[in-house]
Amino acid sequence: MSELTPLGEVVGRYGLDARKALGQHFLLDETVCARIARLPGDLEGRHVLEVGPGPGGLTRALLAAPIAHLTAVELDARALVALAEVEAAFPGRLTVLQQDAMTFDGTTLPTPRQVVANLPYNVGTPLLIGWLRQAGAWERMTLMFQEEVALRIVAPPRTEHYGRLAVLAQWVAHCAIGLRLPPGAFRPPPKVHSAVVVVTPHAEQPAPELFRAMERVTAAAFGQRRKMLRGSLKALGSAEALLAACGIAGERRAEELSVSEFDALARVVAERPA
Repeated sequence: MSELTPLGEVVGRYGLDARKALGQHFLLDETVCARIARLPGDLEGRHVLEVGPGPGGLTRALLAAPIAHLTAVELDARALVALAEVEAAFPGRLTVLQQDAMTFDGTTLPTPRQVVANLPYNVGTPLLIGWLRQAGAWERMTLMFQEEVALRIVAPPRTEHYGRLAVLAQWVAHCAIGLRLPPGAFRPPPKVHSAVVVVTPHAEQPAPELFRAMERVTAAAFGQRRKMLRGSLKALGSAEALLAACGIAGERRAEELSVSEFDALARVVAERPA
């Protein structure tokens, strides 16, 4: 392996000042990067996708594991030179693509495949929802978010953070916070804490039409979350008939329903004529 620029010097050497427009907060602590790289478990033989590698701290930590190959998707052209240095140090093990992660189809990677990423704050949630739609394609997703977003992913019913994101995520996967990080762990420090969520998809996954039905149900239910369900679900047709079919009282509110109750609602909606 060729000599790498010390991680603490990478930002200065390559002019990688973090840009707010790209949601960038760089993780340069090698010990923390190594801890994140251990969260997915045994990565031997895995094909890993990293989004927004920036200076390449987490990239280096992942390549230190016995992964089969790492594909790093980076939109910021300034980071490409720094990543080229890492690519040269690990010949044949790293592919860097200058591309918008929102348009990259990770299911084109060989299996078994995982995602491990310190996600840009401004696209973390839409990226997650896109991956949840195809959760069966992934063995595991280990993802860094703002802590508030992480709490919204793992929240149980009847809690402050429980909402649409929690239902969608927990419906298709087991979700747990694996690591919390203070602002000082990043350069520049964000104004909020961050957390890594480990998302492990269930063995059985909903068909695409059922996932679309769940998106409709949760959008309606949580779009007017203070309303009773008999009011908020009117956008789906006869709310009374829908709720009766699932044995759910119309005066309940979205945050009171379990994931399994949302599953029942989605299945009824999916079976209705278009």
